[in-house]
Amino acid sequence: MVDKKGLRPTGRIIYEVTLLPVGTLNTVRQREPTVIFFSNLRKAVDAITAELALNNWPVKVNYTAVYRGVKQRDFYGCDFDVAGTRVFRIKVVPRVLNPALPRLGIDENPIQ
Repeated sequence: MVDKKGLRPTGRIIYEVTLLPVGTLNTVRQREPTVIFFSNLRKAVDAITAELALNNWPVKVNYTAVYRGVKQRDFYGCDFDVAGTRVFRIKVVPRVLNPALPRLGIDENPIQ
């Protein structure tokens, strides 16, 4: 993944998968967002599709859609609803693990 400046990050890319409860159903039964990290995108998509299938949700998530969303918009999001009411949103965001430390704008000491 290349950042906005065209430079490659020095850290390793991991994928943050977040399940966000949304809509009016969340006001009835309060739930906190669930965040899980994966080492690669294929593992993240496989885990999402397995959980959706296991819980009888339509499997609207596929590797190609997630890959394109991450490449084009730096995230992928998909909403799930029941009878026109949104229930939850799945969001996949790439994160940099152990990014390079910034120099903080400190110059080299001139008296050396």
